[in-house]
This record gives sequence, structure tokens and C-alpha cells, in this order.
Amino acid sequence: MNLGVNSAAGVLASVDAGPATPATDLVDYYRRRAESYERIYHKPERQADLRAMEAWLRGRFAGRRVLEIACGTGWWTVHGARDALDWLATDLNEETTAIARSKPMPASVRFARADAYALEPLDGRFDAAFAGFWWSHVPLQRLPRWIDALHARLDAGARVVVLDNRYVPGSSSAITRRDAAGNTYQTRQLDDGSVHEVLKNFPGEADLRALLGTRVREFAWTSWTHYWAASWTVGARTPFPRP
Repeated sequence: MNLGVNSAAGVLASVDAGPATPATDLVDYYRRRAESYERIYHKPERQADLRAMEAWLRGRFAGRRVLEIACGTGWWTVHGARDALDWLATDLNEETTAIARSKPMPASVRFARADAYALEPLDGRFDAAFAGFWWSHVPLQRLPRWIDALHARLDAGARVVVLDNRYVPGSSSAITRRDAAGNTYQTRQLDDGSVHEVLKNFPGEADLRALLGTRVREFAWTSWTHYWAASWTVGARTPFPRP
């Protein structure tokens, strides 16, 4: 199963495999990028998709207690939390969260600093979870344990919604490396001149279905030109086999 670049088939034919460790710390990268992050949502070719996604997300969490993973600048928090009963938006990066806190938010929204890989200390019960543009940054070898940890923080029958990018040549940053584990990377330059190699995977529907398997129910997949969304209900709490 190759979860790295299913929707970018053929792009990696000439990309050499390298070490299985990302070259850039994502917390530092997004700290540096915080002020310019939302520029990605201003690309003209993505506007129709974004409006459709914002409409699609509204109402998905009506009446639910939601745990949001890696909220960033809160672009998606505003839309997802509109009808939620309670919404805990978490992120490890204080710079991006400060931008999110400065925005008008639905009354249900609270913020907390939290590591997406260490959810156990969070207080509260949740019957839903949302992760916007986080899945693609999780190394393939860490996905099973991360899914287990997320599901463990949710009530039985909880709803999970994930949004992320599709690879679109000419709009997406070029893929410049694939490591031995199958993860793909993009080389990006920020406004401060710093250059970063960022882990960014591009899975497809079949990849998520195969990975989640019988651990979830009511799996659904929606795609637009530049983005995809997956949703499911947490099913049997069967941990992934440990290597």
C-alpha cells in the first residue's frame, strides 16, 4: 500500500529515494510562515473549491463536542465550528494560534496548546474530531499509531472529518524527494529567504479505505479539483499491529 502520492501518479518517476527522516521541523516551519500562511487560500484557481468546501463543512458538526487537530490560523475553525456545541481548537504552534485567536469565532470555540502526537493530557470528552491539512504531514510510518491515539480520545460512534490537498501539477509545489518509507517532500522558500524541505503526502481514497479498514464505519470520500475530504464514524477499537 503506497499512501504517499496516490493522486500524483507518475510524478515521482525521476525522484530519488532518501532517508526516512524529514529535513525540516514543521513547528519551526509554520512558526516562520504564520503571517503569510493564508496566502495559499488566495490562489485564483482554488477559489471555487474553497467556497464549495466551506459550504460542505458547515453543519458536519452540529451539536457535537469537537476536538480539532492542528488548527493553525483558524481558517477552517470558523466554518466547522459554526453549529458545534463545543469546539476545542488545538495546535502546538503559538504563532499560528495567536492569529486564530484574533479572529471572530463562534461562541463554541476554545483554544489549547497541544501536540497532535500527544493528545492524552487534553481535558474533556469529544464525540467528533476535525483535522484540516494535517494528515498529509504525518509520516506514513506514524499514521497507524496517530489514528489509534485520536480514536482513543473520542467517544464510541464519534465522527471524524479530515481535509487535505490533492496534487495538481502547476498549482501544487513540485515534489522533490521520496524517502525510503514512501513519504514525499516539497522544497519551499519562505518570505524570510529560508528554504525548507517539507513532508507532504498525497493519498487517495483507496489508500485511506485500506488503512482504516474495519476500524471505522460509514466511510465517505469527497473530492474537488485541488482538495479532498474524508469522513467516518469510529468503529471497533482495534489497535493497529505494532511493528
